[in-house]
Amino acid sequence: MRMLHTSDWHLGRSFHRVSMLQAQRDFIQHLVRTVHEREVEAVLVAGDVYDRAVPPLAAIELFDDALHQLAHCGVPTILISGNHDSARRLGVASGLIRQAGVHLRTDPAQCGTPILLPDAHGDVAFYGLPYLEPHLARAAVGADRARHTAVLGAAMDRVRADLATRPAGTRSVVLAHAFVAGGAGSDSERDITVGGVAAVPTAVFDGVDYVALGHLHGCQRITERVRYSGSPLAYSFSEANHRKSMWLIDLDATGAVHAERLDCPVPRPLARIAGRLDDLLTNPRYEPHEDSWVEATLTDPARPREPMARLVRRFPHILSLAFAPERTEEAAHASYAQRLRGRTDQQIAEDFVTHVRAGRAADPEERGVLSDVFDEVRAAAGHEHAGADGGTPDEGAGASGRRPRVPGMRAADAGRARPGGDGAAEVAR
Repeated sequence: MRMLHTSDWHLGRSFHRVSMLQAQRDFIQHLVRTVHEREVEAVLVAGDVYDRAVPPLAAIELFDDALHQLAHCGVPTILISGNHDSARRLGVASGLIRQAGVHLRTDPAQCGTPILLPDAHGDVAFYGLPYLEPHLARAAVGADRARHTAVLGAAMDRVRADLATRPAGTRSVVLAHAFVAGGAGSDSERDITVGGVAAVPTAVFDGVDYVALGHLHGCQRITERVRYSGSPLAYSFSEANHRKSMWLIDLDATGAVHAERLDCPVPRPLARIAGRLDDLLTNPRYEPHEDSWVEATLTDPARPREPMARLVRRFPHILSLAFAPERTEEAAHASYAQRLRGRTDQQIAEDFVTHVRAGRAADPEERGVLSDVFDEVRAAAGHEHAGADGGTPDEGAGASGRRPRVPGMRAADAGRARPGGDGAAEVAR
């Protein structure tokens, strides 16, 4: 039996606000061509067909077109729902489209009921295990606890129980959408942690010939018989080094697995670059990335003026800009208390200004404003103490005896200011 294993299409998803619909359409065409050219006998889609529970109309139309093309090929297709899909919505009309050779498995109660596909060596039993949200699937699969390992283990118990009733030599394939221990994740997968534990052990799948996994977006081999196809397209810059692909799996008469990795089309390469702005704009080593989707991280000590406008001239497809100012090793490892030790209120406030402005220090005029504010705060605090001790208002209080108001500060804040270190906190506020 020759199978094509894919997953995590995420139809309708964008990439940093760039529509991926055409790239997804190109992938579907590539998938259909591969089915024809490589004489595939079954297509396996291991969940996350859509990116959202309620997908946009364009994504639904693309999925409908994909099903029509696959049905026209005359090749059975087996799909399960993932954690991004609405299982009930995806499963609508599944009984009807089954007549066209498209098998949608979205109901946990059907985990132990296989789709039987024959080849020259007998039947292959395909078991579709949709994403099993522990609290929702626990009762349906008869799990003793609402944990990923428990519900997936209970579902696999049903698979093994059914397989035991089949003729000897019946080969078996499981489709599942889960985080299996040993897999490497990326930034674009939705967290499925429950009770602090998301990963399930590979041993959960013991007893079957091949496990077609979905959920993790990197193509990877957990064991010879347990594999992730990964997503056909990159959906975060953490996938910049991924090789997007599908698995072409041959299952021989004994159930042995022979796997070949098939590349998917790349709409545009991804690049993560970092450095000072001037270097990113002039260094020849960044020439290969000028037509890529780019994530740039600037390390300039002070934030440059209009960095995105300047970067886009060299990298017209830049999508993300971050700032990580360079710091000396001593500054990076010093504690907050160490950095403040021996510094005046004025210096602490100036440090704060430098910090919030990504390295750009206060200019002379701004330092003058800070100094004036501290003087007024101290004068107000001194007047408050004199009044509490039965003294008379100082000159700064005026004839009314009211404390002076510091520009941009509430009266209550000024009243809490104290000499000797608290003033900087009040000004910073």
